Amino acid sequence: MRPDHKLQEAVLQQLDFEPSIDASHIGVAARDGVVTLTGRVGSRADRATAERVACSVKGVKAVVDGITVELPGERRTSDELLAERAYARLASNVSVPLERIKLAVRDGVVTLRGDVDWQYQRQAALQDLHHLPGLRDVQDEIVIRPPVAAVAVHDKIRDALARITLVEADNVRVEVKGSVVTLSGQVSSWHEKGVAESTAWSVPGVSRVDNHIAVV
Repeated sequence: MRPDHKLQEAVLQQLDFEPSIDASHIGVAARDGVVTLTGRVGSRADRATAERVACSVKGVKAVVDGITVELPGERRTSDELLAERAYARLASNVSVPLERIKLAVRDGVVTLRGDVDWQYQRQAALQDLHHLPGLRDVQDEIVIRPPVAAVAVHDKIRDALARITLVEADNVRVEVKGSVVTLSGQVSSWHEKGVAESTAWSVPGVSRVDNHIAVV
C-alpha cells in the first residue's frame, strides 16, 4: 500500500494532469487508502470529474467528495429560470415519467421527489440535469417502488452476475432485505466493482444498492 503522503501527491498530480478541470482550488487528503477531496469548483460536472479522476489513481480504496460548487457571478441563474430549464429538460426525455416526479429549486439546487419503477428512470432524470446551466447541485429524493419479492431479486442478481465475464461472481456476495441490495466480497478492479453494482441496479425491484465490495 502506498504511504498516505505518496497517495495524496499522486492524486494531486492526476488532477493537475486532467485538462477538463481547473484543480487549483481542490484540496486532497489521504488516509489508509481513503482520499478526501475539498475545496471548490465552478460546476457540478467538474466536481464529478474530480471524483472520477481521484478514483482512477492506483491505491485509492474510496473517495470522500467534500468539494463545493461555486458558480461565477456572471453564470448565476435565477431559481425561476432554472426551474423552467429543468422541467423542459425532463419533459423532453421519454425515459422520465414526469407525471410521477416533482422538482423544487432553491439557491441553484434542484431537488427531485417522487417515485419510479426502475433505476434507469431515476438515472435518466439525474443525468438530464447534470450539465444544466446555472445548476449548483441536485438532491435526489426519488424512490423506486416496484412490487417484486426479495427472493426473486436475489436470484436474478446472482444469475445476472454469473452471466457476466467481467465479474468473478463467486467472489461477490449478495444480500437482499426488502428492496435494498447489499454487495460484499472482493474484486480486482474499480471497474469490476462498478459492473457488479450496475448489474444489481438492472434488476427490477431494487430501490437501493449498498456496494461494500473491496478492491484488492
